[in-house]
Amino acid sequence: MAAPTDSPRRGDAAPAPAARAPRAMPKALRKVVGYALAFAIVLLGWHLTSIAVDSPALPTPTQTVPMIGRYFGAIAPAFWVSLYRIVGGILIGAVPAVPIGLALGRSRRADAVLAPVLYLLYPVPKIVLLPVLLVLLGLGDAPKIALIALTVFFQVLVSVRDSAKLVPEESILSVRSLGAGRMGVYRHVILPAVMPELFTALRIGSGTAVAVLFLAESFAGSTGLGYFIVDSWGRLAYARMFAGIVAMAALGVLLYAVIDVIEGRLTRWRRAGTGA
Repeated sequence: MAAPTDSPRRGDAAPAPAARAPRAMPKALRKVVGYALAFAIVLLGWHLTSIAVDSPALPTPTQTVPMIGRYFGAIAPAFWVSLYRIVGGILIGAVPAVPIGLALGRSRRADAVLAPVLYLLYPVPKIVLLPVLLVLLGLGDAPKIALIALTVFFQVLVSVRDSAKLVPEESILSVRSLGAGRMGVYRHVILPAVMPELFTALRIGSGTAVAVLFLAESFAGSTGLGYFIVDSWGRLAYARMFAGIVAMAALGVLLYAVIDVIEGRLTRWRRAGTGA
């Protein structure tokens, strides 16, 4: 008598193949789709708000976009001037703020001496110093760059100082037990711990810098996107004005994206830790 077998008979249906898990969307494509959806939502909200307000001071996107092409010859130079000022100000403010913040965060003596000065100066809105800077530095690029640098300097300084203070001593001792010196501790423990807060401060600082730059360019000067926007407002050319506003918004998005890319390159260990 033949032993029973598990092989399917001729009339039986073949087993269905195992379903494949859907492939995840690449990260770059997800980011592009996210930006596209956000752009569409903003445009829709802008269009609906313009219809609801029904004022020439708030033109629709369809009225504004043609103005970007029409006045591109004036917007493009203003964009590059503003970009130069804001990047210069961020660099001049952030570069010295990082080592000073690390020194204050890791040295109780230095922090005890300089923290009261920081507490007095940090809450002061830096925009109030614009008239002083105009008198000292003139009406060119220098006062605008200096104002942005002051704004970013204190934001980065406070964030780096507070983050450096919170580094666990156990982490420092464990690295020292492996033979690391002072520079090794900073390189392998303190700087990686400070990096996330540093880039958060840079993001916040870049947004504040755009606002400060607009005020500085509209208050004193004849170049830049701030001047372009206020000049259009003075002419009652509201669609032209909103074309400048769109350009300034693009400037802010560009800065944010660049900071995001730099953070991704310098903090790859964070992505590895989260599995991203």
